Amino acid sequence: MSTPQELVACVEKLASLPAVYHRIRDLLDDPDSSVLELAEAVSGDAAITARVLRVVNSVLYGFPGKVETVSRAVNLMGMQQIHDLVLSTLVVAAFNGIRPARMHMGRFWSDSVFRGLVARAAARRLGMGDPERMFVEGLLADIGHLVMFQVAPEPSAAALESAARDKEPIQDAEARIVGCNFAEVGAALASAWRLPGGFAKAIGAQLMPALAGPHVNEAALLHLANQVLATREHDTPDEAALALLDPLSVAMLELEPAQIADIRAEAEEGLGAVIALFFPAQGGN
Repeated sequence: MSTPQELVACVEKLASLPAVYHRIRDLLDDPDSSVLELAEAVSGDAAITARVLRVVNSVLYGFPGKVETVSRAVNLMGMQQIHDLVLSTLVVAAFNGIRPARMHMGRFWSDSVFRGLVARAAARRLGMGDPERMFVEGLLADIGHLVMFQVAPEPSAAALESAARDKEPIQDAEARIVGCNFAEVGAALASAWRLPGGFAKAIGAQLMPALAGPHVNEAALLHLANQVLATREHDTPDEAALALLDPLSVAMLELEPAQIADIRAEAEEGLGAVIALFFPAQGGN
């Protein structure tokens, strides 16, 4: 049996965020920092600059005209959104070489991008939270499973099999067999990586949004994104997703099946392009 912190301590030796991210975090936390300083910090790393500009010029943002410099990207998007964009590209890069034997990495990242797009579309259509922040939180929401299957593959696989066999919630099977669930591990990784506090709270409470405190809206949007993903192959996916939501999320989000259908359609429409954007060499696999 393992704690979230024990699992994260093991994977941190294999995947960590580079120093440039922590420099960006420090600038964001400093009320006296400037747009120019942030642009210089990002531009100091050629690989990160290339990834940021590729994403900024993609259909994900749809800016008119080509954005050719990081400083223009910061001016267009703001410091917070550039931070979130850098974070999303760095997390994908950090785990790029980690391929747990019992995980299909192409499917994992495809599902993660889809979840991020659902969270983004939901935030935008429901007028809740920052859509770009929600994309990143959705992208990272299942990162706990990547840690678990890398560090504790046997008990994690046993929990997955038990949940499927006995129709038990995966988080219950994981708590019983592994000692913690994927949301707790994801929150522990967010804390260990010094991500903004809202990330850890929302990711940790995605199964029960009421536990997220001031970040309950973000947790509820992640909870919704999980159900939209889980019912993707269902005969009546939107009604099924609504039925799976916890009562608090239903009340907070004031959802109807038609709204879920619109959110799902928006996410599906952009999925292929965004996967290719984040995984150009693999074609999304």
